[in-house]
Order: sequence, then C-alpha cells, then structure tokens
Amino acid sequence: MSKILVTGGCGYIGAHTAVDLMENGFEVISIDDNSRSTTLLAEGIAKITGKPYKNYKVDLKNFDDTRAVFQENADITGIIHFAAYKAVGESVEKPLEYYENNMEALINVLKCVREFNIPNFVFSSSCTVYGSPDVVPVTEQSPIKEAESPYGATKQMGEKIIRDFAHIASTNTVLLRYFNPVGAHPSNQIGEIPLGRPQNLVPAITQTAIGKLPQMVVFGADYPTRDGSCIRDFIHVSDIAHAHTLALQYLLANKNQSKTEVFNLGTGNGVTVLEAIKAFEEVSGEKLNYIIGARRPGDIMAIFANNQYAVDTLNWEIKYDLKEMMRTAWAWEQKVKKEGLLTTAQKSALN
Repeated sequence: MSKILVTGGCGYIGAHTAVDLMENGFEVISIDDNSRSTTLLAEGIAKITGKPYKNYKVDLKNFDDTRAVFQENADITGIIHFAAYKAVGESVEKPLEYYENNMEALINVLKCVREFNIPNFVFSSSCTVYGSPDVVPVTEQSPIKEAESPYGATKQMGEKIIRDFAHIASTNTVLLRYFNPVGAHPSNQIGEIPLGRPQNLVPAITQTAIGKLPQMVVFGADYPTRDGSCIRDFIHVSDIAHAHTLALQYLLANKNQSKTEVFNLGTGNGVTVLEAIKAFEEVSGEKLNYIIGARRPGDIMAIFANNQYAVDTLNWEIKYDLKEMMRTAWAWEQKVKKEGLLTTAQKSALN
C-alpha cells in the first residue's frame, strides 16, 4: 500500500481527494495547520472510509516542523500539494500574504521532497494561470498570459518552480490545472465550509438561499457574454478528487512521458453565473435573492477547459452534471445549518 502525503488535507478539495485515494487503496496522511480549515472534514473522511485519518497540524512555512513529518514517514511514495491560500478577491487585497504563504510552503515541501527522495509529486494548480485567455476553451498549450490576481500569479510561479525543480531532481511531477470545483461528497459527510464570507460562487449561492447571507451579488452583468455575466467551468469536487488519484497512479506506473506533465481538469462546458443561479433554483426550488453589482477586481470574463488530454491520457471521466453539483452543494448546506457545523468550524478554527 503506497503512502501518500496530502498537504492541505483538511481543506475542501484535499479532503475529497483523501477519500478518493483511500477508497482506491492508498494510505493517506495529511499536513494542515487548520488556518483555513477545521478538523470537521477529517472526521467526515473517517466516517466515509471507516479508516483513521492522520493529520499533522503543521505550518508548512516552518521548515523544521515540515521536515519532521517527512522524517517520521520515510515511506512516502507520493505527495499531492494543495496547501495554499486560494481566494482571488482576497489575494488582490492581501497580495503579500498570498506570495509569502503559497511560495514558502511550496518551497519547503520541495526541499523535503528532494532530501527524502520522494518520487512522485502532484501540484494543485489552477486555470488562473492562463490569465484572461484570447480563445476558449483553453488547452494545456494555450498561452500563459499575465495573471489577473496575485493568487493566479502564485500558481504561475509555483508551476515554474516545480518545472525547474524537476530538472534537477529524481521526482516526476504533474500539474493539475482545475477550473471551478463545486458540490459536496455524495455521502453528505464532507463539503465546503468557508470560514468567512464566501469568496466563491456556489457557497455564496447556498448560504444566501439558506438565509446566512441576506443577499448575493453577481459581480458584473455587462460582460460581452450571452447574458452579461462571467463564464466559468464548474466541476464537481469528487470528479476533481478522482483525477488526483488517477494522476498519482499514472506516475506510479511510470507512464509519464516527461518530468513534468500538465492536465486541465474541467467539464469543458462554459456556464454563466446567471445560468448557475438558475440551475440552483431549479434543483432546490428556492428563489435566490441576488442583485447585480460592479465587476470584481481580479475576475476574468470567460474561461472553460478543453479536457481531452486528461480524458484520453488518465482515463478520466466526468460523472456529475451541473444539476448534481448544485444538488449536493445544497444538501451539504442544509446539513451544515441543521447540525450547526459552521459555528463549530469557526470555533475549531480558533483553537
């Protein structure tokens, strides 16, 4: 059984990936300082899998503490690196925090990868590396334009660091550029728990619908799109999670053709913000209270994926459509309210 280290393993995508890895025969450990997450999703992982889930509460910016985890787990065969600040809007407001956290954490992990000779490394990248593309859908060969936000810039830098590192290390690497993960695990045991005001669309929708937020703002309806709102590629978090498992299996089987390979992870369908709201209203039966506001700094007009390379090379399959994304997100939001999980999460984050 291969042991996989997931950094940010108590976060939204990290938790779903941990479940998928464990269900596919991997042993999983996590590093997560819980500064942007809580222990609640770790508990959910254990409930889904019936297996214990070990998390090291370590700040990856602290090299000595990070190295200690590697010393204790000398049999790690692969790493999936999620741990990063991830909100586009917040990164515009707090650029130095994003550069410091996202770059220092990655560099410290890679130092340990080299020292302990970890053979496989998967990086959680983002479609934000494409900037504002001239042509959509984007392929893995689309030009890397100037990032529209500090968050996107950290992903561009992260990819460059990993490529340069792979040239001088024995490690094989995969960069997964995913688009807009949404929804929750079909078991309804884990999902997204924003600890502050939601920065992403779907939790903003569900929190407005359930009454946590009085009103939702659609940032811009004057874009040259079919209804004036931004176009995004929404993809279910469980589909994203499984792609990480497939990427690791691909590396472990030595199928990679180069030291660093890149895959887009999206459905390939561009959906406007207003279309996403309509899909939620249809699934939930709730009428959403929203207004049209000004454009938000850092947002781009439209982006969605050409995912054919991941489908063909990793044998990746999209299992969830937009309505199922919204259905699972809404079921999770209802559970969060019923069980008081948000309040519990906020308390946990202060510990």
